[in-house]
Amino acid sequence: MHSFDFRVFEQQDVDVRQRRKKSGSPLRAIAAAALMLATGVPSGYAQETPTTTTNKAASALPSAPVPTPTEPLSMRQSARDFSKPAGHLLGDPINMYRPTAVAKADFNNSVRLQELFKDGKIYLSLSDAIALALENNYDIAINRYYLDIADTDLLRAKSGAELRGVSATVLQNTLGGTSQTLSQSGAPGTVSGAATGSAGIVVSTDGAGPTPENRDPVVGGTVQFERSESPQTSIFSPRAFTNTDEYNFTYNQGFVTGTALQVGWNNSRVTTNSFFSYYSPQLESSFRATVTQHLLQGAGIWVNKRFIYEAILDRRITDSTFRQQILSTVNQVENIYWVVVSAYEDVQAKERALEQSTKLDSDTRKQLEIGTMAPLDVVNADSTVATDKQALISSQSNLNYQQLTLKQAIARNLNDPAFVNAPIIPTDRVNLDPLPEEKQTPEELVQEAFTNRPELEQAVLSIKKDEITLRGARNALLPTFDAYGFYGASAAGGTQSPSCLNIFATPPAACAPDTVPTIGEGAVLNGLVNSTSPDKGIGFTLNIPLRNRAVQADQARSLIEYRQAEMHLEQLYTQIHMQVVAQIYALANDRAQVQASIAAEDYARQSLDAEQKKLRLGASITANVLLQQRNLAVAENARITANLTYAKDRAFLYQVLASTLQHYGINMNDAVTGKVGTAPLVPGLQPASNTTVAPTTPPSSN
Repeated sequence: MHSFDFRVFEQQDVDVRQRRKKSGSPLRAIAAAALMLATGVPSGYAQETPTTTTNKAASALPSAPVPTPTEPLSMRQSARDFSKPAGHLLGDPINMYRPTAVAKADFNNSVRLQELFKDGKIYLSLSDAIALALENNYDIAINRYYLDIADTDLLRAKSGAELRGVSATVLQNTLGGTSQTLSQSGAPGTVSGAATGSAGIVVSTDGAGPTPENRDPVVGGTVQFERSESPQTSIFSPRAFTNTDEYNFTYNQGFVTGTALQVGWNNSRVTTNSFFSYYSPQLESSFRATVTQHLLQGAGIWVNKRFIYEAILDRRITDSTFRQQILSTVNQVENIYWVVVSAYEDVQAKERALEQSTKLDSDTRKQLEIGTMAPLDVVNADSTVATDKQALISSQSNLNYQQLTLKQAIARNLNDPAFVNAPIIPTDRVNLDPLPEEKQTPEELVQEAFTNRPELEQAVLSIKKDEITLRGARNALLPTFDAYGFYGASAAGGTQSPSCLNIFATPPAACAPDTVPTIGEGAVLNGLVNSTSPDKGIGFTLNIPLRNRAVQADQARSLIEYRQAEMHLEQLYTQIHMQVVAQIYALANDRAQVQASIAAEDYARQSLDAEQKKLRLGASITANVLLQQRNLAVAENARITANLTYAKDRAFLYQVLASTLQHYGINMNDAVTGKVGTAPLVPGLQPASNTTVAPTTPPSSN
């Protein structure tokens, strides 16, 4: 798709990488790429582009690799390639005038979901959850449409029309598990804080410059039949009847060089009883072809193809945004999955706590009956049982809600009661084995993030677009100076009118037969091309705005927005650098926290066991046992929370590095079509040791 254009841009990316090795600033590499956007750039103008100006602040920045471009997404969810017209003149021309049909959205859950049902339960691994999200998640499904929208803009640009733009953005409307991403509030083109503009709308200078010629040919025609009667006003203007038939045709087309062609062909057939007319019917035909060429403003192939270049970059930005959407949604689903795991384990812990307190309560009552336990100890045990029941009910409610949250993230249709009511059994747990990335230095990981992050790719592509806007705005500063040439001809003929009057005879009498030679329609048309009555010439038009304030403002604003984009790009490098370093430190701290919580839980369990043995030997009291049970519950909760934090941060590290797709084996074309052939393989997991279904009904109050 668009191979003839993408090869140009891919070669530019190679040149950028080569220049990056010689330059310590990301801005210099971007400047090199932007200068090579179009073929045939005059060397003199290259020296005037703002990106060649030495940026002292940028030169002090550390070396950073250029982001690897997202592979062009060749697959699409729609059957049609919207970057190409629906019909051609030589094949099915009628289809060009038919409305385009877009298939209705599918609101059914994918078949994969039904395959996970077993005995009324959904046994769900993290890999299956991610695959289901790629197939069913609404954020991804909605974002797919941006790819087709970008293609329609490319089709529009090929005609010379201005772009409508693509509002591709990363959607985060999936409930729960909010993915952490860089804030885009400070990105150029966005509005934060106070803003002014007509009707509250602020328009950027994107696309500034002269409007290209319309390269889609337009054929027009007018057929008119007129019947008129004129009253007599003098002896020289008697009452007359005139029938006029007109057949006029036009052809207009613009060309990529800034050339416009207008052709007009006019024909008429007039029948009249006026004695002043020699012919009735009288045939007249004329044509005129005019070619206009812009010599200053709007001249040249590049300025007239710049919308195509921008549309191609918009499509690449959309591809990158879709990749970012996959990274974000996968991370969201992972977060939700681990929350469900945490809620599931919390229910199991609460069940164990209730079982222990219930057994202790039963033993205490027996000892009260034989007189070895005080009544107050029974009351204390009863209170603990009631508290544990309430904690279990709260935990079960939370689990039910988190399961529903996960279902809305991996399914489209929640109207099936069997699906909504089926409990999810998470079958994966995260292990504590260090990731390979943790063996690398933070600086190495920062460089990897610079290479993979889609935000950087989008910022670089946006600067390339700004370069195009700068050149367009600069061209618009020039006066309008056009050269034009035209050639035409006219011819007339017909048959001698029966009302013809020879006014030179004395007295005036009707024209003798064959006084006027008969000229047929074929001869009239031949007269248009035999140069018997030519009409030709050349000319020039010049329009010089004496103040040119509006265009000056646009050109200055486009340069200001470009400088703003430069600053935003450098800010992204800094933000990503800090984000990677912070995540590495957070992950190391999380693992230590998990290990400490495991040790604390083991100590609490052994302390409880020892205290229970003392109670049976009469060396302890119920209150001490209950205290150790609470300590164990707190330790279990701390371990579950630490595991959740560790699992989330480990998944987020892959998103920070933008390496989730490579590590999990996610195929982008599968994500585009919404049909996953092979489920992703998530590393660093281990099967759950206990997948017993936690009850979803409240425990008995008895």
